[in-house]
Amino acid sequence: MPTTERTPVTVLGLGNMGAKLAHTLLKAGYPVTVWNRSPDKAGPLVAAGAHQATTVEEAVTASPLLITCLLDHDSVHHVLDPVAGHLRGRTLVELTTSAPEGARELSTWAEGHGVAGFLDGGIMATPDMIPGPHAFILYSGSERSYRAYESTLAAIATPHFIGADPGIAALYDLALLNGMYGMFGGLLQALALVDSEGVDLEEFASELLLPWMRGVIASFPESARQAAHGDYGGTGSTLAMQASASGMAGVAEDLGVNGELMRPIDELMRRRVADGHGDDDFMSVFELVRHPDRRIAG
Repeated sequence: MPTTERTPVTVLGLGNMGAKLAHTLLKAGYPVTVWNRSPDKAGPLVAAGAHQATTVEEAVTASPLLITCLLDHDSVHHVLDPVAGHLRGRTLVELTTSAPEGARELSTWAEGHGVAGFLDGGIMATPDMIPGPHAFILYSGSERSYRAYESTLAAIATPHFIGADPGIAALYDLALLNGMYGMFGGLLQALALVDSEGVDLEEFASELLLPWMRGVIASFPESARQAAHGDYGGTGSTLAMQASASGMAGVAEDLGVNGELMRPIDELMRRRVADGHGDDDFMSVFELVRHPDRRIAG
């Protein structure tokens, strides 16, 4: 059914994210059916025009397009397994956080129950960012289904189809979150260090840390090129210089700050230097991350 006709959509799961997805679709003019294990959570959506299904079977049979946004992979099976016979001919968009293998398993399961098309999605946004300009969702699986419902998915957040492998969206999601939390870890450590000397944290973050990190982030494509080609020279900032005797963790602890966040980085740099790569750039540590059992990498 063409999405320009405002295809009915069912949203299963009304946590913070699921409720925001349903509300966004309602505002965009889509007929929305909702279901949640705790029925009271549907109240605000019903007031906004959603239809509340009393059973999962009713929710599934109400729409050709089903969106799940549940707690985890097991929750999806717990909810859908009993109504699997009613999935035939419908499109299932799975927006529950999952591992790549979990997404692939669910795709195979869905195909076995006659689902017309399966998409796994990675939501790169918090609920308050949807449907703003910086929110996007990665999709993988059935490209035919993605194209059929692309405009519906675009009503939620900017959609990006990244491949037919159902697990690739979950992989990208995990990688992007790792990048984000890695930066957050650095933020925590940086603020704790200057806080130990009574520095104004807001001023430090806005006037120094943010401009510095913008420059660092701009170097990410070049860092990725180094990792892709194993080319770790050129900046003059060698691992031998960076892997000092006490390391970042040791300096933090001397200041009375917890050094646990930085200790793994210190140890990886020292390992790489010990393996004979002291003249390499920091990105040389990539060899010990992608090959954790390798003592000496090229």
